[in-house]
Amino acid sequence: MTDQSNSAPPPSAKKMTGAGRSLSQILRNGRALWTLVLILTCAGLAALATSMYLSPDLVIVAALSIGAIGLWATGLVPEYWTALAFFLVAVIFGVAAPETIFSGFHSSTFWLLFSGLVLGAAIKHTTLDKRAAGVLALLPLRSYGGLLTGIVVFSVALAFVMPSSIGRIMILLPVISALAERVGFGAASNGRTGMLAVATFGTFAPAFTILPANAPNMILVGMSETIYGINISYFDYLLLHFPVLGVVKSAVLVGLAMVMFPDRIPPHSVKVAPAAAPFSRQERALSLVLALCLLLWLTDQIHMVSPAWVGMAAALICLLPGADLTRKGCINTDLSYGALLFVAGIMGLGAVISSAGLGEAVVGAITGTVAFAGDWPVWNTSILIGLSTLVAMITNLPGVPAVMTPLAGELSDATGLPLETVLMTQVVAFSNVFLPFQAPPLIAAIQAGNLPAGAVIRLCLSLFLISLLLLAPLDLLWWHLLGMF
Repeated sequence: MTDQSNSAPPPSAKKMTGAGRSLSQILRNGRALWTLVLILTCAGLAALATSMYLSPDLVIVAALSIGAIGLWATGLVPEYWTALAFFLVAVIFGVAAPETIFSGFHSSTFWLLFSGLVLGAAIKHTTLDKRAAGVLALLPLRSYGGLLTGIVVFSVALAFVMPSSIGRIMILLPVISALAERVGFGAASNGRTGMLAVATFGTFAPAFTILPANAPNMILVGMSETIYGINISYFDYLLLHFPVLGVVKSAVLVGLAMVMFPDRIPPHSVKVAPAAAPFSRQERALSLVLALCLLLWLTDQIHMVSPAWVGMAAALICLLPGADLTRKGCINTDLSYGALLFVAGIMGLGAVISSAGLGEAVVGAITGTVAFAGDWPVWNTSILIGLSTLVAMITNLPGVPAVMTPLAGELSDATGLPLETVLMTQVVAFSNVFLPFQAPPLIAAIQAGNLPAGAVIRLCLSLFLISLLLLAPLDLLWWHLLGMF
């Protein structure tokens, strides 16, 4: 869940994202310095425009919003630093009440993210990740297409039980690389590239349709709860998005990989896998915990318990002294508090934008230039998807819920669409990655899997265009059948 499409990427990815630069490094790096100057200039221009056209009370909110989103988008400093700076500036200047600024900490999303981090640490500690990797030995290895399909199915299934996309990628890629060698694909072969690419995109892109599996989903749900009091259930979210943006997109991914990285399994190259060892006590216990957790998530409409508290119960079991499902001191050494601070910060920013009325003011400008049609919901929904997609391209994936969720109420009034429909249009946008810089998990995959960057970029662009031109209209048709508009 700390999909870390928003939390700090691993060291191998920092070279490309720039996250974690010190101030001295920024000042010595001309490109980073100009980026910082650009962010500050945009924040200043936002403040100037706000003072000229909107209420003076919104000046600091506008500048703070542009500055924070700019730093999060460019990764000049770690995401948690920006979140802490936001808290400090917001409190000092009194842009909102403290309970609004810090509202992310008492959101269920924050605690679902926390529980996801604990579950991820438990999976690694018990070596259940390696056990799961052994399942790959059962894939249909007789054809290249069957092999890619099996990898995608396994990668998507892993997203249901492991909430961190970078964690899933770091587990999958060494296993897929070893499997490629076992099958007979060389280091520079199309086959190996195709296998690693579908594993990366297969556990990342469809996971945007699985509520706890990627952070932008949870930021959207958390901000919807914080700002509008809307509780989005696991099952409803899955039913709305998974059939098209999960299943159909996975099939498109396999087809693209076969076209872009064509290859054939070398004859008589598959080596026999060693026999698997029996399940340990810890593996059996954690498997039971994960199965019960997933069952309760899928049936939340029946028992009405939030996914956050289901996850928290599972996390408490994993942290129970004597259970040996996490290593000693796990809560101090294995959890990414930077990811938690980032999510709390970005949800707090959304709450501040909403409470200050900046969203209503911005939507007034948008509705003055965009031709919404009150009697044409498909057109209005398409425009909203386009706006969210533009935000994702300019900032990054978590920037979509941060910018668009506080505006959703006013956009609902302007378009005549239900508020839930307006909120859900964001998923179509942040599940569609234009370039890898928007998503640190993809940057991490390029590094960890030794994937050609050009191949990942080409696959990104191809999947983006197909999703925008084919899958988005198909998804809207599915929404219509479900009565969303």
